[in-house]
Amino acid sequence: MESKVSEGGLNVTLTIRLLMHGKEVGSIIGKKGETVKKMREESGARINISEGNCPERIVTITGPTDAIFKAFAMIAYKFEEDITNSMSNSTATSKPPVTLRLVVPASQCGSLIGKGGSKIKEIRESTGAQVQVAGDMLPNSTERAVTISGTPDAIIQCVKQICVVMLESPPKGATIPYRPKPASTPVIFAGGQAYTIQGQYAIPHPDQLTKLHQLAMQQTPFTPLGQTTPAFPGEKLPLHSSEEAQNLMGQSSGLDASPPASTHELTIPNDLIGCIIGRQGTKINEIRQMSGAQIKIANATEGSSERQITITGTPANISLAQYLINARHPKGFSSIQ
Repeated sequence: MESKVSEGGLNVTLTIRLLMHGKEVGSIIGKKGETVKKMREESGARINISEGNCPERIVTITGPTDAIFKAFAMIAYKFEEDITNSMSNSTATSKPPVTLRLVVPASQCGSLIGKGGSKIKEIRESTGAQVQVAGDMLPNSTERAVTISGTPDAIIQCVKQICVVMLESPPKGATIPYRPKPASTPVIFAGGQAYTIQGQYAIPHPDQLTKLHQLAMQQTPFTPLGQTTPAFPGEKLPLHSSEEAQNLMGQSSGLDASPPASTHELTIPNDLIGCIIGRQGTKINEIRQMSGAQIKIANATEGSSERQITITGTPANISLAQYLINARHPKGFSSIQ
């Protein structure tokens, strides 16, 4: 297995992508970029780190296979060193394993898992590393996370075997790479809770709550804290500027602690209604639960190519429901007041 990699690997240039948290990236970069510079020089691999103030960053390692393995070895040992240092200041007795997350095109994950899980089992047993392939693709991409954990040596052996699989089974079709979202993901405020949108789901986001309140207070200074319920226009998704924030917050309900319920209507083409309802109503129930709005779908009428959806609730509930419905279809749906 190994000889095959080194023989064929001399002329084979591979690119491996890793997903890392900000703290891990900081450790790889080192003071004034010294650590990553040393890794580049000693391994001979190109190591690029994605830009941006994101909670997650992509580290791309490119080069001949032997250079990639050297770079991986240096990263794995650096992470182990970080674990050892953090343990000297803690009371933990058992040493946690080193963990790396690879980002792999979903079309290659089948070969990595093997028939009935045979390949992944073989990799686990022969390297001693734990390997897990995520069931879902990373948001807005056709890639999956492959998590490897164990000792640095086990991780290096594991990466070698994964590289062999990736060389033997190239990706099929076009790959949409995963790009981590900036820290300023859009925030929706509904029912006293802040939500961030990840993929097609609204995730409760408590630590964004204060930021949202601060924004709200700047834009509408007379609104009591905790009573801001901005309507969320689907097309105003990213909170990139204070002007957009103002548009968002300017629609808050002022001093009303419980804004009156209102109704909004959407028209959906018949052939797309299925992706809103989901299997046995799972998707529509999810949207109802997440948004807190009442959602009624009219029965199909003869001769009409469209169905009407009526959403009832507070402006914030309606906005969240509307956004979640639109997220089910890339082009969105037309709305009628």
